[in-house]
Amino acid sequence: MSLLTIARRLQISHSRLLFPLLYSITYPHPPSPSNNSNYPIFFSVEFHRTLSIPTRSPHHFSTSQSFSTQYLNVSFELIQQGIQTHEPLQMGLLQSLKMAAHLPSEAEAMASLDESGIRANQNLVYSVIWELREEWRLAFLAFKWGDKWGCVDEKACELMVWVLGNHRKFNTAWILIRDLHRSLMSTRKAMLIMIDRYAAANVPGKAIYAFRIMDKFRMTPDEEAFYFLLNVLCKNGNIEEAEEFMLVNKKFFPLEVEGFNIILNGWCNICVDVFEAKRIWREMSKYCIDPDATTYTHMISCFSKVGNLFDSLRLYDGMKKRGWVPGIEVYNSLVYILTRENCFKEALKILDKMKETGLQRDSATYNSMIRPLCEAKKLEDARSLMAAMIEENVSPTIETYHAFLQGIVFEETFEVLDRMKIAGLGPTEDTFLLLLAKFFKLEQPENALKIWVEMKQYEVASNLTHYTVMVEGLARCGLLTKAREYYAEMRSNGYSDDPKIQKMLKVPVQDKNDKRKKLGGQFKRNQHVSHKKGSMVRRKSH
Repeated sequence: MSLLTIARRLQISHSRLLFPLLYSITYPHPPSPSNNSNYPIFFSVEFHRTLSIPTRSPHHFSTSQSFSTQYLNVSFELIQQGIQTHEPLQMGLLQSLKMAAHLPSEAEAMASLDESGIRANQNLVYSVIWELREEWRLAFLAFKWGDKWGCVDEKACELMVWVLGNHRKFNTAWILIRDLHRSLMSTRKAMLIMIDRYAAANVPGKAIYAFRIMDKFRMTPDEEAFYFLLNVLCKNGNIEEAEEFMLVNKKFFPLEVEGFNIILNGWCNICVDVFEAKRIWREMSKYCIDPDATTYTHMISCFSKVGNLFDSLRLYDGMKKRGWVPGIEVYNSLVYILTRENCFKEALKILDKMKETGLQRDSATYNSMIRPLCEAKKLEDARSLMAAMIEENVSPTIETYHAFLQGIVFEETFEVLDRMKIAGLGPTEDTFLLLLAKFFKLEQPENALKIWVEMKQYEVASNLTHYTVMVEGLARCGLLTKAREYYAEMRSNGYSDDPKIQKMLKVPVQDKNDKRKKLGGQFKRNQHVSHKKGSMVRRKSH
């Protein structure tokens, strides 16, 4: 029986509600508790002096010039790999910067840094800016200090623009770009970084504006920059704006399959909106643009995520008939949807097919099967698959362990956490957010409280999101006294008031279990944790 026949029967026998699959639980990392240190006034003064960078001949760019937009798409997360660290000098400079930052004037701050005896060089300045990327004022002071000694190059300027963009200090970032331009240095990467940071700050209009004024900096907005703009807009959820901009500019940038694939990726993998994905597919036909392998890959991914097995397999067959060779992303989508729809044997056959075609199965392939198995509480199958994964020298990832944490009972949780620690994969802040959310969803606040205590044992510091989940969860479970205690602790750690939480704590919530009201004091896990059939596993000290 073919896979498509199985899909048809499943489609007829039952219709499922469509909902997006979350491949991994991610939470935004909240800012650190607000630091109210009073920095001197010179930090608020824009940098109006032209950079002391050696003048070069201006660069001219054309559409044929090669430039790695993929490097910028990762928003400089990999930039630290190119840093040659100078540990003793760097730490000394960091301390000097923090002390100099409190001096009343920039001149005094610079003099203080000079007195430290540390000599500036390009790599040192660059690595310190990276180290201080969460504290833009200190990073900017390091940048100015490096510029004073002629140790600021294009690379340092681009990193500084990225840091300023992260903190929405766009006016200052534009001044750096202007100074790069005046020094006849290339501003291309810096401009693309500005576009990326505007999109990340959810101001798509400003991102588009930055693209439009590229010609003012001796650059023609070329096709590569155009696709980069579309991509960062979609990546940050501004898919409608990206599509409108693409269509409005079709006279300057003719509609091609690459542009539609970027929009399609937004609907299929960022927002997971199958209705909009189908519409884009029809729009491509309207403009006489044939889908390519990437188009099929995005569509199959989308149908897989919303639980549509029939259309996933239909497009897979159509892709092969058109002569496109399915890549690993397609097979990962197929093994996921087959496993989710109780076609585990067929999913295993897909694994064999991948091996026959020479595709190397990776952790994403196995995670695509382990996750739905854990969600369906088919833990034995999931464990067998993980064993096969390890036999093939494919290492489990943090997503693998997170999948098991979602499916196992409370008593098995700490065994998995310990295995994560041994493997060097956490547990992380997201791991404990996942667990807190899980136990509150199951209406088990007592287990959530135990997990909170264990965070310290695993050396994970609680942040604003942890506190928010904890306080709201306790309040919804009727444990208002406990919720108020954690809210007070949150405030004492420097986090701001939350009006939504304050409102929850004022309104009594009907207790679903009177016993939970009596929960109080600190929850500490015993030195012995009970496991299946009464067996005991001794806890190791962390």
